[in-house]
Amino acid sequence: MNVPIRNHDIAELKRLDLAHHLPAQADHKVIAELGGSRIITRADGCYIHDGEGHTILDGMAGLWCVNVGYGREELAKAAYEQMLELPYYNTFFKTATPPTVRLAAKIAEKMGGDLSHVFFNSSGSEANDTVFRLARHYWKLKGEPQRTVFISRWNAYHGSTVAGVSLGGMKHMHVQGDLPIPGVEHVRQPYGFGEGFGEDPDAFAEACVQAIEDKILEVGPEKVAAFIGEPVQGAGGVIIPPEGYWPKVEALCRKYGILLVCDEVICGFGRLGHWFGHQGYGIKPDMIAMAKGLSSGYLPISAVGVADHIVAELKEKGGDFIHGFTYSGHPTCAAVAIANIEIMEREGLIERTRTDTGPYLAKALARLNDHPLVGETRSRGLLGAVEIVREKGTNLRFLDKEGEAGPIVRDICIRNGLMVRGIRDTIVCCPPLIITHAQIDELVDIIGRSLTEAEPILRALKPGTPS
Repeated sequence: MNVPIRNHDIAELKRLDLAHHLPAQADHKVIAELGGSRIITRADGCYIHDGEGHTILDGMAGLWCVNVGYGREELAKAAYEQMLELPYYNTFFKTATPPTVRLAAKIAEKMGGDLSHVFFNSSGSEANDTVFRLARHYWKLKGEPQRTVFISRWNAYHGSTVAGVSLGGMKHMHVQGDLPIPGVEHVRQPYGFGEGFGEDPDAFAEACVQAIEDKILEVGPEKVAAFIGEPVQGAGGVIIPPEGYWPKVEALCRKYGILLVCDEVICGFGRLGHWFGHQGYGIKPDMIAMAKGLSSGYLPISAVGVADHIVAELKEKGGDFIHGFTYSGHPTCAAVAIANIEIMEREGLIERTRTDTGPYLAKALARLNDHPLVGETRSRGLLGAVEIVREKGTNLRFLDKEGEAGPIVRDICIRNGLMVRGIRDTIVCCPPLIITHAQIDELVDIIGRSLTEAEPILRALKPGTPS
């Protein structure tokens, strides 16, 4: 499918952007000062192109989602063909559509075990809203309506809806909207570099798990509905827990009869080298939230995988689960998701990430460990992070506070042709699963060059200097 390159009027688009468009997660004052958003006009493979003619290696796979890369004609055709046959219908009114049913079966196959049912939504935030409501509904059906409390972790990200932000542990998001809502508790995160620096990893993991148990006992085990966590915290800064953490968390949930929920919105569909991130940790959740890589971002779709014992309560006790969205199980989105999964299967992208490109990224990032600004590099699958520090061998930050260095290095990386995120003082990357060794080298080389460019700027920082 040859798509002509359009001659967009970029100046007019920027004017309209400022006049009418409110971008997501943005400082609108800054965008106004910049004269409008950067206009991304096209993309191919692992690269995006903007209206000023810049070609940028997309080290973030869009927003952690374009797993099969850009320009997949097969996905466009799947959408086109489904739209001609049945562009839309809902899953209310005791109805379903062929792609929706087939996709549910395909996801169940990838989840395995007793996770054999799927509820569809449009976004990761909606998936976690579904988790929140379904868990509370389940406990009511079980005759334990007092089990309403969710335990999550500080610095976790579970979406931008009211429930999603509440489940997440980002305090700067809580401030906007007077959140979290009642019934959500937070515990420490397993962030070794930031909160367990120099500690024995096993002891640190034990302490993080103990914090969960302490919270369960504080709330009262009979009131706790579920523990929710990302296998690897993505938007929190690619926080990779110590080995042994997740099996201990699962054992704790089983000890107190609490549901275990894995937020796989980022980690699912090959990102960590398995169909789902939790599979690499050898645990079995009761519910899984998923989105992003499900369709590689080509169309908005998300899902919740649900264990059989939860579904058994729904079927045995009956009564409506009064929850759902206009676009739950959207047939065109489902058709694209099926085609997307088929690409991953055919091209062996999950196995390639686990045995080839993931290990290669780890080795490539390790080349940065000698840089004077680098405190640590870490990765799992095709999620990577570079910690920026003021003094080698420490986790000290510039101006003794987090968040001064990250934005500076991020902006230099983008200027040098690499899209990454600066989360506090961590540069994170999440490239498409189709990335090559040469492109991984390009990604790491740009980060290294950008760190070197940033060093004199960072060394000159004084309190009050705008970052």
